[in-house]
Amino acid sequence: MSIGIRHDDLRRRNRAMVISAVRRAGEASRTEIAATTELSHSTISAIASDLIAEGILLEAKSLEPIPLRRGRPQVAIGLNPKAATVVAIALRFNFLSAALVDYSGRSLAKECKKLPTYELSEAELVGECIAIVRRQLAKPSAAGRCVARIVLAVQGTADAARRTMLWSPITRHEGIPFGEHLEAAFDVPVTVENDCNMIAAALRWRDGVRYCDDFIAILLSHGIGMGMVLKGEIFTGTQSSGGEFGHMIHRPGGALCRCGRRGCVEAYAGNYAIWRSARGAGDDEPPVANPGPVDMAALAAAARDCDGPEREAYRRAGEALGYGLGSLFALIDPAPVAMVGIGAAAFDLIEPSLRDAIAKTSGGLHSKAISFATETDEVPLIMQGCAMQALTHMDEEVFASSSPAAIRGRHVA
Repeated sequence: MSIGIRHDDLRRRNRAMVISAVRRAGEASRTEIAATTELSHSTISAIASDLIAEGILLEAKSLEPIPLRRGRPQVAIGLNPKAATVVAIALRFNFLSAALVDYSGRSLAKECKKLPTYELSEAELVGECIAIVRRQLAKPSAAGRCVARIVLAVQGTADAARRTMLWSPITRHEGIPFGEHLEAAFDVPVTVENDCNMIAAALRWRDGVRYCDDFIAILLSHGIGMGMVLKGEIFTGTQSSGGEFGHMIHRPGGALCRCGRRGCVEAYAGNYAIWRSARGAGDDEPPVANPGPVDMAALAAAARDCDGPEREAYRRAGEALGYGLGSLFALIDPAPVAMVGIGAAAFDLIEPSLRDAIAKTSGGLHSKAISFATETDEVPLIMQGCAMQALTHMDEEVFASSSPAAIRGRHVA
């Protein structure tokens, strides 16, 4: 029995495929779009004409025509930067970042502010997020644009459905409904996401060959986090952002974690844990304030210089990460791993014990085939992930079925 597809559903699917092909390519001819989507040339031409008329796409007349072997040169089609504008926000330990991004993915304005996240009240944290967005919207580059969506990435556990930060080590407050407050302030749809999930989203856009259907991004910073993509989808829990790798138990009753529990992976592999161990402090010692990049670079240099407590601290970190990954790979097939953040700069010190630990687990059957890559700055990835999450939502849920005139958003004077 065949199941028919409604005309409206088919139209929406085809429009989404065309927009996606252009976004992936940046600019593409109708012939190239047809090759990517496998839609007919007549369908591509009709959809492209509609999208151009609606102001979603535009012909890139400023570029040289694309030459073909026969026939007329093909004119490239690109995303119209003015079709929509989104805001990306990242709330991290002692830092708040925001960027205003046009529909083509170009940043129009951005800001990073240092603030004592643990000392601020819930109202102050929310107020800082609202204020940084208002400052972006007040900049000349925002004039005349329609802000259509806001995505906030938080360090910790998020409930995207309720648009709430459930828990985070950066603040003593729990269950903060950031989405509700931001939406009330700007009358724009808001999503609250886990920062590591946004890192994974960005990696897919940066390298769609390596980071495709199945891969893992691990944040090595003051804390340890994970973003995981399985079968092409970011893994999330039913009531949380999922992937709380840093707070899986490595050693029951072990080292004190900043979450208050003992034996977490983070209590051995987070920057504060490596610093604590290298300085000879006991595992019961409360986590120290975040050691800075200069401190961690000096610690790594000392570990490379001689086999002392510094090198042992990195060995313990690699062991905790390796046993955690090995347990994960016992549930899913081994997949490419990206190590992201300041800790990735010392991955040469972590990798040997990490691989040894994976090989000792049931998930380490193919441990030698597991590939690792490093990215030492997580902030651009988090911001890009937020922006692309917002933009692809516009592509698939809004522009695939309606024109910019139908967008619910805030027009900036």
